Amino acid sequence: MTIVRPLCVLIFAAFLTCAPAQAEKRVALVIGNSAYKSAPKLGNPVNDATLMGGMFRKAGFDTVDVRQDLNAPEMRKALREFGARTRDADVAIVYYAGHGLEVDGTNYLIPIDAALETDTDVYDEAVPIDRVLVSIEPAKQLRLVILDACRDNPFSKTMKRTVASRAIGRGLAKVEPTSPNTMIAFAAKAGSTASDGDSRNSPFATALVEHLPKPGLDLRKAFGFVRDDVLRNTGNRQEPYVYGSLGGDDVPLVQSKPAAVAGPQANPQDSVRRDYELALQAGLREAWEAFLQTYPDGFYANLARVQLKKIAAEEDRAQATEKARLAEQEKVKLAADRAQKAELERAAAAAKAAEDARIAAEKQKQIEQARAEQAEQQRKAAEAAAAKAVAEKQAAEKAKAELAAKQAAERAEQAAKPAADRQLPEAEQKVAALSPAPTSTLSASDLTKSVQSELRRVGCLSSAAEGEWSSAAQRSLTLFNKYAGTRLDVKLASVDALDALKAKPGRVCPLVCNFGFKADGDQCVKITCRAGYRVGDDNECEKVQEKKPVARQVPKAPDESRKSAETAPTKPQATGQILCTSAAGCRPVRKGCHLSSGGVGQSEICP
Repeated sequence: MTIVRPLCVLIFAAFLTCAPAQAEKRVALVIGNSAYKSAPKLGNPVNDATLMGGMFRKAGFDTVDVRQDLNAPEMRKALREFGARTRDADVAIVYYAGHGLEVDGTNYLIPIDAALETDTDVYDEAVPIDRVLVSIEPAKQLRLVILDACRDNPFSKTMKRTVASRAIGRGLAKVEPTSPNTMIAFAAKAGSTASDGDSRNSPFATALVEHLPKPGLDLRKAFGFVRDDVLRNTGNRQEPYVYGSLGGDDVPLVQSKPAAVAGPQANPQDSVRRDYELALQAGLREAWEAFLQTYPDGFYANLARVQLKKIAAEEDRAQATEKARLAEQEKVKLAADRAQKAELERAAAAAKAAEDARIAAEKQKQIEQARAEQAEQQRKAAEAAAAKAVAEKQAAEKAKAELAAKQAAERAEQAAKPAADRQLPEAEQKVAALSPAPTSTLSASDLTKSVQSELRRVGCLSSAAEGEWSSAAQRSLTLFNKYAGTRLDVKLASVDALDALKAKPGRVCPLVCNFGFKADGDQCVKITCRAGYRVGDDNECEKVQEKKPVARQVPKAPDESRKSAETAPTKPQATGQILCTSAAGCRPVRKGCHLSSGGVGQSEICP
């Protein structure tokens, strides 16, 4: 439908302009920008562009290009294409309605996509007036630019100045064309602003359509009539102004109709009737206005006016219906607002209470979640400890079972040997014992060092693992046999000894501390007594006895003292040493006894 409507208008205009063709070629470009993206929408420019385009078509222009709501690339493209059409034209007219801006004395037309955040953006986002003048310059007889762009521009209020001295005008600046037969018409004089008015079209566009197409009326006089109408309709607040000059001949937009030629002619009513029927088929305001422009008087003109009134009545009815609908909506909205004010207040209170409850619930959730995570961590730690204890217990039981089985096998093997084998000389037995186990893949030095490292781990060897099976290593393995209940051969480091040592998870040989120290776990710590007490011979704190005076004895001769000491029997002395075992704990060494250390785990030796 949107394609058929302008097509019908163009067809009807073509029929109306098929009467005597003008000798001159006339072209027009009409631009109306309303839907600005970075500024409030303008109501009239699109309507004004439609009105002016219809006027140019009625005036019989060869080409009328009407463009609406153009961005910057589209405006430049439209001017470029129009410039190509003016190369062989006699009359070229550009009409622009929308926002315009003056910066440093240069006027710019504003596309709908311009943002103009700073004053320098105008050079990239707007189109200068000079570009419009270039597009109409090839025309031979008349070059006309009509600018309805002097509105109060919102960009000048928000635009940032990059240079304080750069001037940004309130309206458009004065322009003096340099080419002859060129006119530039402003909706308001330089430095002032134009009004959109309260109706469908601006006062300037309404006056232009009224006076410019009058046949035979010179353009200078027509713009004078336009000035008078605008001043009258705006209460002298807006005065259109024209810059440039023309020659002495009259330059009308529409030529006067030629005088009728005497002689037999066809019935003129036939052509009027055909045009009327064509307009009736189109059924558009533009079609009837074009018809009345061609045939202003007569029967069919009156019928056309009736049709226009019908269309106007329908438009008024549609507008009134829309206004009534909007008023009813506003009425319903106001009533609903008053009725729901209390409910809105209650809803706001309920929403606040719900939000407070949500925040409290969220905090409680976080607390419970933290507790749950802590409990889960404790559960995992307990399960891991239990699993570790079970694994260690199973490993110990397995090692104990393997050791028992091995010992039983050894006892059975020894029982099966003949008596002669059991009575081998000790030298031969030592040689056999020193033979390395055939199943071991370690060298003798590595095996010895591994056994010594395990003896240190279970607390039976205090010296470093040197890789040499010394007497200290043999004594440490003897202690291991004593406290572990094994019968390993201590004369050499064997794979069996290494396996038995690895099967023990912790200390086997008891921790022995020197005098003045006591066992604390796997370490010896110094014994500290409170005031008035000291460490006694039994390695325990005892009260300090007061010294009593004693009788002075006559010293014996050195030889007598030596002899008495040699002949006196030896008295048992307290050693102050501590013996610790895994079964009985720690206790002082009995008087007359001593510990056997030798760099390995200790044992109590009594005479």
